[in-house]
Amino acid sequence: MIKIDFIDTDILTEEMFGVKEWIRDFVKSYGKEVGELYYSFCSDEYLYKMNVELLGHDFYTDIITFPLNECETILSAEFHISIDRIKENAVTFNRSFRDELHRVMAHGVLHLIGFDDLCEDDEKQMREEEEKCLMMRVK
Repeated sequence: MIKIDFIDTDILTEEMFGVKEWIRDFVKSYGKEVGELYYSFCSDEYLYKMNVELLGHDFYTDIITFPLNECETILSAEFHISIDRIKENAVTFNRSFRDELHRVMAHGVLHLIGFDDLCEDDEKQMREEEEKCLMMRVK
C-alpha cells in the first residue's frame, strides 16, 4: 500500500499521476516489494521542526525517512517531504518541479533498498540510481 497525504501544503494532481504504480514498478525492479509506504508532504518549517525535535538535526532538509520494519524484501516506511525544499532544489539544480519531486520520492525508497549517500562514491551511485528510477516513470 502506498498512501499520500498533505499536511500543510499541497501539490498539483498531475505531479502525482501514476506515481504509485511507478514506485511499485521500480521497487520490483530491485527484487523488493512494497509493504506500506506513507508519503506526507509538508512545508519547510514543519519538516525543520520534525528534524530538530525527533532527530536533533538543526537544519532544513528535503526528506526524512522513518523505516517501519527491518525486512530486506518488503519495504515499509514513512517519508516526510518538504514541498518548499523541492521547489527550491528544482531551481537550484535546473530541474522541473515534477522531476525533483519524484527524485526525492525515489531517494527515500532507495535508502530502504540499501543505497546510501554519506560519501562521494555512495552519493554518485545514489544519483545514478535516482536517474534510473526516474527513467521508469510514466511520461
